[in-house]
Amino acid sequence: MLRSIKKLVRNTFNLFNIDIHRIPEHEKNKFVWLKGFGIRTVMDIGANVGQFAIQTGKFLPDVKIYSFEPLEYVYNQLIEKTKNIKNFHAFNVALGDFNGTTTIKRNKFSPSSSLLDMGNLHKEAFPFTEETVDEKIIIRKLDDFIKDDNIEIKSEIMIKLDVQGYEDKVINGGKKTFMKAKVVITEVSFHELYKGQALFDEIYIMLQDLGFRYKGNINNSFHPQTGLPLFADAIFLK
Repeated sequence: MLRSIKKLVRNTFNLFNIDIHRIPEHEKNKFVWLKGFGIRTVMDIGANVGQFAIQTGKFLPDVKIYSFEPLEYVYNQLIEKTKNIKNFHAFNVALGDFNGTTTIKRNKFSPSSSLLDMGNLHKEAFPFTEETVDEKIIIRKLDDFIKDDNIEIKSEIMIKLDVQGYEDKVINGGKKTFMKAKVVITEVSFHELYKGQALFDEIYIMLQDLGFRYKGNINNSFHPQTGLPLFADAIFLK
C-alpha cells in the first residue's frame, strides 16, 4: 500500500513542477541484500498490480515468483504488467485461515482493499480511501493451496505479505510454508487501521515462534497531519 501512496504523492508534486526525483542510493538499492540469501522461490501475497514482483524480478531474475491477488480487475492488471517476468505465476485468490468464499471490501484506492472493515484512523489519515464496495472472492489456506495445486516450492523461500490487516490469518493458514521460509517481509501496523487486525507486536510474536528474528523496517509510513508512525514493512530472517 505504501508504494502506491508514494506514487500518488509524486504525481501530485509533478502537477506543480516540483522535483522529487532525487532518490537516495539506499532506497534504490534496498533489496540488493536479498542476493545473499540464495532465494529461489518468492511468495508474493497481496500482489496488487505487481509492484513487488517487478522489483524483485530485477534483483533476483532467476527466482520463481508466485503472486496472489484476490480482486479480479486488479489481478488482470497484474497479469498485464508482469508478462515479461520469467518464472512468474499469478493466482486470483486471497489467502487466509480457511478455504471457501468470502467478501472483500474493494477500495476505490485498490491497495487499501481488505477483508477487514477499515478503522477510523485509516480514514482520517488517508481520506481518499473511504469509498469501498463488497466483492465476493475465493480464499484459501496457503498450505492447502500449495498441496492441492501441486505448487513447486524450491528452497530458499522468501515470503512477502501485504494484506491490509489480515497478516495473522495468512500466517495461521500457512504455518508449514512459513516455517520453510528464510526471509519474510510483511507489512505491519503500529495502530489499528483495520478493525480487529493484529498489530506489530502480535505479528512479531507469531513469527518469532516460527523461528524468525526481527531485523528492522523499510517503507515507514506516518500520519500526514500528526506524524504518528502508522505502518511499515518489517523484515524477519531465519
